[in-house]
Amino acid sequence: MRRILWFRRDLRVVDNPLLSFEGDALPIFIFDPCILDSLPSNDRRVTFIFNTLTQLRIALKARGLNLALFYGKPTDVFKWLLKTGSYTEVCASGDYDKYAQERDLEISHLIEFHTLHDTYIFRPDEVLKNDGTPYLVFTPFYNRSKLHFRPEHMAEYSLAVQRLIHFDYDTLHHVSDEEHTPLDIALESINFIPQTLSCLYLTSPQEKLAQFTTKLTLYPKNRDVMALHATSGLSSDLRFGTISIREILRWITQQKSLGIDTEPFFRQLIFRDFYAMLLYHYPHLSSQNFRYPFKGIENESYFEAFCAARTGVPIVDAGVRELLETGNMHNRVRMICASFFTKNLLLPWQWGEQFFAAHLMDYDAASNILSWQWSAGTGVDPQPYFRIFNPYTQTERFDKEGIYIKKYLSAIRDVPSKILRDEQGLKEYSINNYPHPIVDHKISSKKALDYFKSTL
Repeated sequence: MRRILWFRRDLRVVDNPLLSFEGDALPIFIFDPCILDSLPSNDRRVTFIFNTLTQLRIALKARGLNLALFYGKPTDVFKWLLKTGSYTEVCASGDYDKYAQERDLEISHLIEFHTLHDTYIFRPDEVLKNDGTPYLVFTPFYNRSKLHFRPEHMAEYSLAVQRLIHFDYDTLHHVSDEEHTPLDIALESINFIPQTLSCLYLTSPQEKLAQFTTKLTLYPKNRDVMALHATSGLSSDLRFGTISIREILRWITQQKSLGIDTEPFFRQLIFRDFYAMLLYHYPHLSSQNFRYPFKGIENESYFEAFCAARTGVPIVDAGVRELLETGNMHNRVRMICASFFTKNLLLPWQWGEQFFAAHLMDYDAASNILSWQWSAGTGVDPQPYFRIFNPYTQTERFDKEGIYIKKYLSAIRDVPSKILRDEQGLKEYSINNYPHPIVDHKISSKKALDYFKSTL
């Protein structure tokens, strides 16, 4: 059996189903211009992927394998490979967004395609209602998931004996319309500029997991407090598969055996599965509302103020600054920003989703899209449009001393913390190089509710 092992969202050796088959193997990774062409040349994620591939190649070489790198549309790459060599099948871990499914269907018409389950705990069709339809409410899905969960969902894949297929592994293969051009293995070869990454993305996932062990007991209490760094920091690792979801589940089981309450963290992982399941079954959610005809109001000046961290609402602007500077945003702040964007500014959720998609290191289509729909009130929640976060009370609860806000907004570091959570105080306080709030929370919230009701 001569297999092409297509690495995608599983950039690791340990516990990887791709490496569990015996036989002749050609491991590959494809830099896909259909994805890359929409990104700026300084996109951090491409640097992260490139650095991770460098480490993956070293790990594969230690096992007698290697990794062939390609730049081109996947269909062009596979047509060229099949023209130049004999291969039996391609194996790849499942990827469930709309583009990925269409891409994989095209490849399956060229060569036998073996889809492996790896990225999530459950397959997208595994946890369904008794009538075979998808769950639309999280709590029943969560309860069913716990009943369905088995030891095999966290079983580790063993490494098989694989023989490396002879290939030119020393160049980046640029394939276009079946034409082949060898390039240097460098980011510049695919028109990207190497970026400096923060320590969060330079720390191994296993080290993050070890650090999280000391935080897990207080995770339910502290995870929403921005300044405490109480979360796992593993979202990018899960996104790119530098750690397997099963390794995390085995770690959770170990912690649970020590008497630690692991349920709150496990619940977050199930939420990730829930959103992936929804997008798989309802691919139109990538751009369309699930229910309710709310479209938002297109306002370029509001959008520009949000994207530039100039709304005058400190917790919102600090979140945007964190995103722009690091590629990350605390999860509680993501919810605050998305609520403010869709409810106070009344902007289309798709605009916000695309802005996050352009900057988040851990961007996962299902999680990002469904989270924005949750905030906008257009998703699967039965009565979600009443939910409007007050950014000032959120600041009072989760960043009372302004530690997080002042870290990312230098203009307000000398402003008393109580002003940062007081809308009236911000309106009256004069801050050099920082605007007053562009909307009044109470007024804009009422406007949002009136708007939503008028569209029903």
